[in-house]
Amino acid sequence: MKWEKFRETGTGTTDTTMPTPPVSSEATTASKEIDPNSVLMVADFFKAIAPDSSVNDFTESDSFSILFQSNTKALSISRGRVSCSVIVTPSLSNFFNGLHGGAVASIAERVAMACVKTVVCEDKHLFLGELSTSYLSSAPISSELVVEASVVRTGRNLSVVNVEFKIKETMKVTYLSRATFYHSPISKL
Repeated sequence: MKWEKFRETGTGTTDTTMPTPPVSSEATTASKEIDPNSVLMVADFFKAIAPDSSVNDFTESDSFSILFQSNTKALSISRGRVSCSVIVTPSLSNFFNGLHGGAVASIAERVAMACVKTVVCEDKHLFLGELSTSYLSSAPISSELVVEASVVRTGRNLSVVNVEFKIKETMKVTYLSRATFYHSPISKL
């Protein structure tokens, strides 16, 4: 497939064809209704804000893990409790140089899932039914957060987990999340 390229290459000439799509994964497709120029602009945007080369392949099926894996470190894991450390980097920040709300929600979901898996048996599949987050304060760039998750309630069909984000220096609570996970048992046919 040929993609039209509507931007100049810098040499004064315009390249009108592109041998490969402007996305880096074979599984990623762009709608035919979207202007290829827009796809290129989005791809260039992600490459421009990438703090290192690990973020360049943002089209993987689980690409947001790449954004968080170098910033998140486990501190302690016990039954019903998980604690980890998160460093706020520019790739996770918003326009106001604080931790982006979407990053807060993604981290809360991941840590809550890890916490509930310490309590629920392995043969149950879990899925997130509800995630509520209170944004109490901002976590600035370069700050380190302590993220603590604890199981509030677990039963046969659902589990509830609280997640607290605190700035490590002051232990000031910045974000609070509550996640509800539903269990779906595997059928025994």
